[in-house]
Amino acid sequence: MARRALFLLAIAVALFSSGCTASGIFRRNLSAFASSPRALPNKVREPKRSDVRLAALWVGHATLLVQMDDVFLLTDPVFTETVGAHFSRRLVEPGLSVEALPPIDLVAISHMHLDHLSVGSLELVGPKTKALVVPRGGLVYVPDGAYEADEVARWQTLTMGDLKVTAVPVKHPGFRYGADAAWMTESATAWVFQYHGLTVYFGGDTAYDEDAFKATAARFPEIDLALLPIGPVEPRAFMKRSHVDGKEALRAFLDLGASHMVPMHYDTFPHGMDEPGRALEVLREAMTSNGLGDDRVHILPIGGQLGLYPKSH
Repeated sequence: MARRALFLLAIAVALFSSGCTASGIFRRNLSAFASSPRALPNKVREPKRSDVRLAALWVGHATLLVQMDDVFLLTDPVFTETVGAHFSRRLVEPGLSVEALPPIDLVAISHMHLDHLSVGSLELVGPKTKALVVPRGGLVYVPDGAYEADEVARWQTLTMGDLKVTAVPVKHPGFRYGADAAWMTESATAWVFQYHGLTVYFGGDTAYDEDAFKATAARFPEIDLALLPIGPVEPRAFMKRSHVDGKEALRAFLDLGASHMVPMHYDTFPHGMDEPGRALEVLREAMTSNGLGDDRVHILPIGGQLGLYPKSH
């Protein structure tokens, strides 16, 4: 109840301070409650891939199941129908059921916002999770579980056997309720995962920050796959402070020097003032302008899976 009250207080402050923009976003979220999330009838039942070394399945929003050889990672898991003290409801159901998840070696949380750190979802995936990482200051919001939980400061690397996990900087607020913004100043991060010569970048949520992306590329010069947000897009003047759109995400992809990209963080929940499809429209326009095709930028449907680097048998 205390968390819900703090969240509602933060919403009230946002509505008062941001005027029409915040009010419009609030109304769009409420309108989603008029219908149930769209069902996905042909979801993957066995996500484990034996034919490739690297795979990524988009569950929705910023939730991806990443397989690097025999290691499974889960980013910002959200499997609940609503987030934000029931404030925002899914437009489409998760692309993978919790029951179909393999044992998870690591859950990585990018920041404390309610649509990225979902306490209800952590309780669902917790029994399958070996370890969990959050950015600095985030453990206070993580529910108890059987998993080992660690905070990782920016540019710090946590080593778990052959898996290395590094927190790298992004431009995004990391607070949870707004009232905690004063002390949650380093609680948003991107993650770089390294395993058996494979490198994956998970961007979480971020505005465009050329210095941060190029600094990450300098430390990790061979990123195989970048998982990057592309929304919300509108209203751009408001959103660009903390969110890339597709055009800026492609700039980040090129700054990072990554070989492949999967876009995420769009068309799962009501997002800013975007109409469904708007984020992909901006991304595709930018792909054309930059001469990038689907051999490098892999647009997945929710529940879709990318496989890279076929194994030789």
